[in-house]
Amino acid sequence: VHLVESGGGLVQPGDSLRLSCAASGFAFSSYAMAWFRQKPGRDREFVAAISYRGRGITYGGSVRGRFIISRDNDKNTVDLQMSALEPEDTAVYYCAMRYAAGVTTEVYHWSDWGQGTQVTVSS
Repeated sequence: VHLVESGGGLVQPGDSLRLSCAASGFAFSSYAMAWFRQKPGRDREFVAAISYRGRGITYGGSVRGRFIISRDNDKNTVDLQMSALEPEDTAVYYCAMRYAAGVTTEVYHWSDWGQGTQVTVSS
């Protein structure tokens, strides 16, 4: 399994940013995907997850209504469109996969992770 995140950077409050995760080494269209984030000194936090066909989606409470997760099973990518960014969204964002079709918010149910991409929201 190989997951590579991209799209992070420094933005101002209220801006938008789109993260992308390129997946390889497994049957991407058969498994759920997710985004988590981790702030310094904090546990990894669930952000969003999408089922294998994209019909099941769930969001963490702090991002619901601002972030949108999507996937392209032809391109083996999963994206996270982030809007109305706040300084509290500053974190390293990780892409994850699990060997199951459905979603879960529990970090321990996700088996493989990317290296992460830094998102910093600051004026």
